[in-house]
Amino acid sequence: MKNLSKIVTILLTLVLISTLFVGCKSSKKDVENDKYNQEQEKGEVEDDKSKDDADKEGTDKETDTSENDKEATVIKVAALKGPTGMGMAKLMDDVDSGESALKCEFTLSGAPDELTGKIISNEVDLACVPTNLASVLYNKSKGQIKLAAVNTLGVLYVMEVGDEIKSVEDLKGKEIYTSGKGLVPDYILQYILKENNLDPEKDVTLNYTMQHAEVATTVISGDNKLAMLPQPFVTTVSMKNKDARIALDITEEWKKIQGEDSPLAMGCIIVNSEFAANNKELVADFLEEYKQSVEWVNANAEEAGKVIENQGIINNAKIAETAIPNSNIVFITAEDAKETLQNLYEILFEFNPTSVGGKLPDGDFYYKE
Repeated sequence: MKNLSKIVTILLTLVLISTLFVGCKSSKKDVENDKYNQEQEKGEVEDDKSKDDADKEGTDKETDTSENDKEATVIKVAALKGPTGMGMAKLMDDVDSGESALKCEFTLSGAPDELTGKIISNEVDLACVPTNLASVLYNKSKGQIKLAAVNTLGVLYVMEVGDEIKSVEDLKGKEIYTSGKGLVPDYILQYILKENNLDPEKDVTLNYTMQHAEVATTVISGDNKLAMLPQPFVTTVSMKNKDARIALDITEEWKKIQGEDSPLAMGCIIVNSEFAANNKELVADFLEEYKQSVEWVNANAEEAGKVIENQGIINNAKIAETAIPNSNIVFITAEDAKETLQNLYEILFEFNPTSVGGKLPDGDFYYKE
């Protein structure tokens, strides 16, 4: 009995020791597991942080790339020499000097037909052209271009060597030298004559035998006493023949018929539709800087004349300076000019549908910022 008690005691002791050993082992394992789990959690947190940092860095890189792409985009701009391009002179100068953040390649041409092919073939992103050509190109390209703004109002004047012509009615029985039969200036003059009860075919003689430069030369010499000319030829004639004067301002005569709120819009800025859709902010920046350029040119005629000559828009700074006040250089958004333009296009269409491209432009023609 005594031996049995000892055996039982020994067995219980062994069981207790075994339990304690297992308990210690489990505790050690749990500690190790806890440590492992903590390290795993730390690792996951660090991984998440690294991922967040990588995502942020990626986003920053994308933003930087986007901004760099914007800065790197070169805008191909074309313009006509003369009043249509004069308002852009300061912008051109700022791009050349680096004062503007815009990157542009400028092309100047002496005649609209030199630009037409480049615009249709997408070689040009923005261009300064006559307003009727904008409509022609829109119809011809099936909406490939849009009119973004009006940049020039009327630049046509009837000049006289003498002091006889005081009104449109005084033109009756006179011979008027002009240029470009069947072009917009011709239609504008005929329209004004008709609205003042003069028949262009019976009451006056319109002589189209010379180009503008030749007409200007004959007025300077005094060989011809009456002519309709655009700027800057008007300024050239006035400077070289002191007896020559502006007898009629065609823009003012237009307003007498159409009203003060409907100016004669003759020059505009057009933009390639696809380029505008893909670079909306860039186009907005360009138009804003163009607007500022126009304001500067109008406010600083003497300095602007020099810039205009340096940029090759007009080859004489003094002529450019003197012409600025009478060149009606403006910036009117397409939205604000829409009604005026539609009215002009309707008048031109009545004279000759091909003058606006065979049909009137629809609402999509006008660019919306």
